[in-house]
Amino acid sequence: MTTLILINDPSDIPTFASEAEEAEFWATHELGDGLFDLAARNPEAADLLARLPKRSRHAGRQSKSTSLRLSADLERRLRHLAEVKGTSYQTLLKEFVLERVYEEEKRLKIV
Repeated sequence: MTTLILINDPSDIPTFASEAEEAEFWATHELGDGLFDLAARNPEAADLLARLPKRSRHAGRQSKSTSLRLSADLERRLRHLAEVKGTSYQTLLKEFVLERVYEEEKRLKIV
């Protein structure tokens, strides 16, 4: 198992010349809890975190499996949207949940 370098300060995230360079960086780095803590206290850090590619927001973070019952119609609609966007419906659903949780945290002034 490869140990990833934790990023706990926004200044540790370089400006990338290309998407390939960015992908190479995130293959060896992950966002640390310090950056999430900073984002909770600092609007500029929260904005930076929100602008990062989704894959970097949870790169290397362990995920947990959960079950969710969806109506057949909702699953069909999710699958169609995911196909249009070129991703899986599970990934799209996770993105939707992540974005909605972030918006709710902002509304409640948690971040």
